[in-house]
Amino acid sequence: MRPDGPADRFAPGRLILHRNVRHGRLGWVRAARVVCDDERGLLLWVARNSPVAHEVTAAGLGMRAVPFAEWIISSYRLDQGRWSGPPVLKFLPRGAAHSVWWFRDARDNFQNWYVNLEEPGVRWDDGAVAGVDMVDQDLDVVVHPDLSWEWKDEDEFVERLAFPEHYWVTDEKAVRAEGERVIRIAEAGEFPFDGTWCDFAPPADWDVPDELPPGWDRPPVR
Repeated sequence: MRPDGPADRFAPGRLILHRNVRHGRLGWVRAARVVCDDERGLLLWVARNSPVAHEVTAAGLGMRAVPFAEWIISSYRLDQGRWSGPPVLKFLPRGAAHSVWWFRDARDNFQNWYVNLEEPGVRWDDGAVAGVDMVDQDLDVVVHPDLSWEWKDEDEFVERLAFPEHYWVTDEKAVRAEGERVIRIAEAGEFPFDGTWCDFAPPADWDVPDELPPGWDRPPVR
């Protein structure tokens, strides 16, 4: 684990891994390019067809495809694939218990913001490969261009809270409070909900790797 300071910032253009951790296991991994990394936080670009991996059961089903009571008694593996949707920007504010994603439509036009509630990311850097690991807290907030909003995945959040010995979220009130805090920022149209980066275009020389780099599945730092 590395301290979160200026000396530990990732260089623009660097390929790193954004990883979700569930009780010490990798839930998903996404290759991303660093757009910028400054005092505000880390901005990542996940391009269309970027290499990814995600946890599935022995039958090849993702966590959202089965009841949580079944998921927690399943065996798992990590399947590699490609980011199938439009490209997405992800902003990880320094020290915050959330990230903000810029979703696009099929024509690559800005569609909405997505507030992903999560434990603050922890950075790691092995030299040839680096990344940031976080714990996704599942409850999310969708913020529309007119700054209206709605909770997302609340049913899944409530379902999983019923299994405290297996769920990685330990403080429901804290997760909801962080969501409500970010909602107030969105309603006021404050950064990052002020139009910043809505028209972002990556440099033309940013290629998409054929596969995840060696070391992508190194043990989580959380």
